[in-house]
Amino acid sequence: MADNETQDITAPASWHALRALGWVSVGLSIAAVGLLVGTELRKRYQFNHRTPYDFYSNSEANPSGEFGMGV
Repeated sequence: MADNETQDITAPASWHALRALGWVSVGLSIAAVGLLVGTELRKRYQFNHRTPYDFYSNSEANPSGEFGMGV
């Protein structure tokens, strides 16, 4: 009976550590999946809300500085 009592005392310490590690890994997994889903939803939203100007090949966000320079 004394052997069982010593095993019960040492087992919960490692069990609590493993349980905490498990919850941390679950939380990180949920955060990673949330980031992936959020990125995919944002890409789809931006793709579905295009303007006609997005179809032109020269419609870049930052126009070049050469236009109107008098060169």
